[in-house]
Amino acid sequence: MASASATVSIHRTAFSPPFQFQPGWRAPLPLRCTHSERGVSFDPGSAFYRSDSAPGRDLAVLAATLHRQRRLDPSSPFLCLDVMCGSGIRALRYLAQAGADFVWANDASDALRPVVVANLSRFELPPSDGQRRWVVSHLDASRLLAERYLRREYFDVIDVDSFGSEAEYIRAAFLALKIGGLAYLTSTDWRSARGYGGKCSLSSYGAYIRPVPYPNEIGLRMLIGGAAREAAMLGFHIKPVFSYYASHGPIYRAMVQLCHGKEDDISNYYGFICHCKSCGQTQTFGFDELGQISCGCADRADATSITVVGPLWTGPLHDASSITEMLNLAVEWGWAYTSENGIILQKLLDTMIEESDPRLPPGYIRHDEIARRAKVNSPPLGTLISSLRKEGYAACRSHIGANAIKTNCPISSCIEIAREIRNMR
Repeated sequence: MASASATVSIHRTAFSPPFQFQPGWRAPLPLRCTHSERGVSFDPGSAFYRSDSAPGRDLAVLAATLHRQRRLDPSSPFLCLDVMCGSGIRALRYLAQAGADFVWANDASDALRPVVVANLSRFELPPSDGQRRWVVSHLDASRLLAERYLRREYFDVIDVDSFGSEAEYIRAAFLALKIGGLAYLTSTDWRSARGYGGKCSLSSYGAYIRPVPYPNEIGLRMLIGGAAREAAMLGFHIKPVFSYYASHGPIYRAMVQLCHGKEDDISNYYGFICHCKSCGQTQTFGFDELGQISCGCADRADATSITVVGPLWTGPLHDASSITEMLNLAVEWGWAYTSENGIILQKLLDTMIEESDPRLPPGYIRHDEIARRAKVNSPPLGTLISSLRKEGYAACRSHIGANAIKTNCPISSCIEIAREIRNMR
């Protein structure tokens, strides 16, 4: 991260949004529009910008909009904080599309100030009452969040889009978040997710990760698990609204809601995942089952066949009702059936709804892995999922991998069903 600067576009000793314009304030000349996301035009200038990340911003805007509509006190200002704003596109979309009353856009690099200010100035001119709907600062993320907490300035949505692991910012973000508010967390720490940085994941998220066949889902569960741990230490608990893996980067994102009070038993969704390399089966174990971790397959003698990772989040990756509302809103806005950087939101959200089935355990099975173990050619993915459902199992595609299946069907039964499909052809 660039060195912190204490530059703030408008200095105030108290936080009472919307901010007042200083006398003689004049909007900077807007930059030349070179990009557009869902009808919002902006210029990234010299800031790092990835158009591939637009679907992740779509999901954030949909979730933030619904959260604004469902608030207990709809008359209170809806406040968003973009902690690492880059070009300001996320802050701009929270203003233009999510209906935020006020957005704080921050980036540690004050060299990006002209870009961010110009992009946000494009959204509106100073209103007649002299109030403004955004402010730009250039502070270190930890300092910014800590100051907001110390001044009791709480936000409805806090977006932390960092490089690498953002575990160091999770607790600070929760402290500056309203109870019931949304925190959009991001990690690009793929080495830890794939089990190549066990010590790093342990120090950052409190989880020891080893290689398993579904590392990208582990990356999401590691991130959510770290958030659940931080919330519990503060006396709260979290509820995942949605989780999203994007292959470019790769990037792991999770929108979580901060809820009042600790859960009676956090270990219900916070524990260990065990994968058996011999048979391919995945199981979950709680803290009270440590020392009893094993697999029931025939190859019990080989202790090295068992891989255990955790503790991390073992519950559903998404909230089905929230995802359904997001899909309905995407249809209403005309976003659902259009392709944004190759991602069709309707297909993505439909898959997430299916992934929300509480019967589904962590992990997924690769289509070709089932065929390899069954020693048959791969059956059509849709046919295999339909056959599993006919047998009474929960089964669906995974949004994380095109050839991945999530199911509660034991691997041995998956193999038999795959063979039956091939024998019928």
